[in-house]
Amino acid sequence: MSPPQETPSHTPSTRILFVCTGNICRSPSAEAILRHKAERSGAAARLQIDSAGLGEWHLGHPPDPRASDAVQARGYPMGAQTARLVDPGDFERFDYVIAMDEGHYAQLSEMAPAAAKGRVRLFMEFAPHTGRKSVPDPYYGDTRGFDAMVDLIEAGTDGLLAEIAERAR
Repeated sequence: MSPPQETPSHTPSTRILFVCTGNICRSPSAEAILRHKAERSGAAARLQIDSAGLGEWHLGHPPDPRASDAVQARGYPMGAQTARLVDPGDFERFDYVIAMDEGHYAQLSEMAPAAAKGRVRLFMEFAPHTGRKSVPDPYYGDTRGFDAMVDLIEAGTDGLLAEIAERAR
């Protein structure tokens, strides 16, 4: 008789939360792109990926259609996300609370309990080669802004996956 098989744990080892202003452009795009890249790389089972916003204007709404179009044009399915607010418990639940711009970083750093301040990161730290500190908000612009947003998010998610893989070694 063979020994019983252990059921593999499906508990993610790394939990990531992307945060932007209203959770309809940058953060849901980063969530979708990272989710797809993680699936392609085989890392998806080890990650929990989510997004949230700092303002309540768009609560319960899907991502902006322009963001969805830009993300999907690059082959990343957007999914059925809906906007939600950052919750105080997110600082305990997530290993990475990633701000899409410097203003978000300042707000999140102020909101974070002392023990969780190190979890708050600026997204473009993961893509220093871009020379950017923030992913600009494309909301009030045209489609070029959304395409530029996707370019930066692709670079940042590559760097984030590399850091996560390095930490796992």
